[in-house]
Amino acid sequence: MGDPSLALPGGVDPVERLRVLRRAHAAFTRDGSVEPPVRAVIARSWRRCARARVSPECVPRLELAEAELRDYRAQHPLARVMPLVRDLVGAFAAHGAHLLAVCDARGRLLWVEGEPATLRRAEGLGFVPGARWAESAMGTNAPGTAVALGEPVQVFGAEHFSRRVHPWTCAAAPVRDPRTGQVLGAVDITGGDGLAHPHSLAFVQAVARAAETQLALLAPRSADPPDTLAALGRDKALLVLGGRRIELGRRHSEIMALLAHHPEGLSGEELACALYEDEAVAAVTVRAEVSRLRTLLGAGRLLSRPYRTAAPLEADFTAVTRHLAGGAVSAALTRYPGPLLPASGAPGIVRLRRRIEDEARAAVIARADAGLLTDWVCGPWGADDPVVWRALAAALPARDRPVAWARVRALDAELGAR
Repeated sequence: MGDPSLALPGGVDPVERLRVLRRAHAAFTRDGSVEPPVRAVIARSWRRCARARVSPECVPRLELAEAELRDYRAQHPLARVMPLVRDLVGAFAAHGAHLLAVCDARGRLLWVEGEPATLRRAEGLGFVPGARWAESAMGTNAPGTAVALGEPVQVFGAEHFSRRVHPWTCAAAPVRDPRTGQVLGAVDITGGDGLAHPHSLAFVQAVARAAETQLALLAPRSADPPDTLAALGRDKALLVLGGRRIELGRRHSEIMALLAHHPEGLSGEELACALYEDEAVAAVTVRAEVSRLRTLLGAGRLLSRPYRTAAPLEADFTAVTRHLAGGAVSAALTRYPGPLLPASGAPGIVRLRRRIEDEARAAVIARADAGLLTDWVCGPWGADDPVVWRALAAALPARDRPVAWARVRALDAELGAR
């Protein structure tokens, strides 16, 4: 059996495969059925596109105009590694009539470079800097799907969800922050059928890894690197202490999230109330949990009376709330992969989770930006929210509104039935 990550296994006729894929794409857009030889990664992406109400006739939207784009990418972390990426990909792209593209974590194209004739073809498609090619906006495509999955992906011809993109083939790999593991964006190579070769996927993965290595080398050296906590969209928090990555258990995740939210510290009674619904839980139970956590983290990492971290702890959810407070809604959503510790029932976590989600939701509605609203309703936390769907319908161009209004009516009917 061939490698499922490859779009065109060895020995397969690309012309015949393209013909079969077009037939499979037509079947899926007609009745939702998936026919062979559609790969599992593509079938899952098509289904996500269908749930997100992406149209096969979709066209990209320009989200960042020239001045805004210039300022945004100048401060983007990937700007620091673009010289390296150009050195690795530039000659390959120019000689092969391919394009080098780099997008951010929301699927917005920041750089699109290559041979002039190929660039002109891409401009007619809307594959230009500032345009949004997230999977939730433009359907299955290599850069958008790579950042959605956090994995490298190759997309051949009619595997693209948008019919406009069927003449193209692309391969992309995500680039992560070497310190936190957060997806910063993706490196993509786009061009003709020749990119369906296995070497193109391996090549773009190697470029992404080289970019991550360069980012690590460019990071400021410090005897005490900042401690970070990632707790959004995950049931077990990831703690980074001095470069050491620790996946915490459920209770320890809750404790560290609460301490990150209260840098001034919490008394044993306050921590117990935030962790347990049962007010009768003895203080000794909290002491035992903290003791086990202290052993896991190492000496001197947790202090007592009150309980607090010895060094400042930067949590992903505090970064989101800081962006929201400053009105940077797009930056906040870029760092919001989902609710805080969604499986936790600890009272303090539930309150904090609701507050963050409510603030983000209100900011997205107030901004009335179609891209931000689409991202919100495509997440599990927003898929059944009629208020946000209604705001999206109002923000979309007239030709794209019927699907959103249909979803509003369906949700209103469900809520009325309940």
